[in-house]
Amino acid sequence: MKKINCFSLVFILLFGLSIQAQTKKWTLEECVKYAIDNNISIKQTELDTKTAEIDRKGALGNFIPSLNSNASHSWNIGLNTDPTTGLKRNQTSQYSSMGASVGVDIYRGMQNQNTLRRANLSIIAAKYQLTKMQEDVALNVANAFLQVLFNKENLKVQQEQLIINNKQLTRSEELVKAGSVPRGDLLDIKATVASDNQKVIAAENSLLISKLSLAQLLQLKEFYEFDVSDETTAKDENNILAQTPVSIYEKAKEERTELKIAKTNLEIAEKNVAIAKGGYQPTLQGFYNINTQISYQNNAIISQPAAPFGQQFKDNRGQAFGAQLSIPIFNGFSAKNNVERSKVNLEKSKIAVEQEELALQRNVYTAFTDAKGGLNAYESSLVALDARQEAYNYAKEKYAVGMMNSFDFNQSQTLLSAAQSEVLRTKYDYIFKIKILEFYFGIPIIKI
Repeated sequence: MKKINCFSLVFILLFGLSIQAQTKKWTLEECVKYAIDNNISIKQTELDTKTAEIDRKGALGNFIPSLNSNASHSWNIGLNTDPTTGLKRNQTSQYSSMGASVGVDIYRGMQNQNTLRRANLSIIAAKYQLTKMQEDVALNVANAFLQVLFNKENLKVQQEQLIINNKQLTRSEELVKAGSVPRGDLLDIKATVASDNQKVIAAENSLLISKLSLAQLLQLKEFYEFDVSDETTAKDENNILAQTPVSIYEKAKEERTELKIAKTNLEIAEKNVAIAKGGYQPTLQGFYNINTQISYQNNAIISQPAAPFGQQFKDNRGQAFGAQLSIPIFNGFSAKNNVERSKVNLEKSKIAVEQEELALQRNVYTAFTDAKGGLNAYESSLVALDARQEAYNYAKEKYAVGMMNSFDFNQSQTLLSAAQSEVLRTKYDYIFKIKILEFYFGIPIIKI
């Protein structure tokens, strides 16, 4: 009996957890965070950041002396030169040689320093690019999230309208039986109910597709049971519309990532010019080499045992050190072409910064105008909905006493439904446009 009770308790617990997992409703913040953690494009951009870090390590390595070692072992048969005496002998011998060398750049026209500075800037640019990708994903998720909310509310409107018309159909059937309204009105109501059924099906399909789109942005495979929270209000909570377009633009120039990327790329282009100009200057390198040789000889005429290993290692040791100066005189215009090419890229980067500033200004003013227009459209749709609701209520009363035919009554219902849909459309359009304007002002959808 105890085993059965334990089994039942576990089953109920697991079933409850399953139901809870299925009915989970995602908030906008949860959706954005999940997308940022799982989006493939963001992961690829994160790898670009790691690549920039590796390039920086390579630039730092230019300041560190290079150390190399070598070793070899050979067999010589017949007439060959004894490396220890310099004489040619007909013998079979074995030789081992080993050595090490150290090299260091003393001066390279500031190329190493500028390469390191460019690598540091590349890391900054990669991080900005990652932030830009995260912001783009957040905006796309917010848009998809609001589209799901719109389709959910639109489905509710269509379902409520279907319920109302079904009730009206029942009422009309009673009136036809009582002889209060003609049978043609009943047929019109039936056609309206059929049309409402089609609208409900279309709304259900739109909701499913919008959920699929959002689930794909989140990299979720199971989207049939995916749902979002309905907690969204059409309010300017941060009072962003109280700002002027000029103030928003000035703030955007400080905050917007795409402008930071363009300016950082301009600095990278300047470093590329400096690196290319370093090719005109001499380079000075220092070096130190040490080597030794060991022979294992078997003379064809006289057997001569080789000297002890340690003795040969010490006696045959040699060293070399010095400095090498290279002065570029003519290299087929290679250095000059590199400089000219980097200067062209620098001019392109300057133009890119100007283009980003102009695009940002245009986008800010457009976003401000769109948000203002979205607010006006939403407020107007609310006024229109109130008027349509009153007109519908009046038409309903007239139809109930036979003072209005079914065609005019259906027209009133259609206009009310259109007004309700317009309120939903303008509401979520306004919410998203406010999010865009806040985005330019430096207010993120969520803190990344």
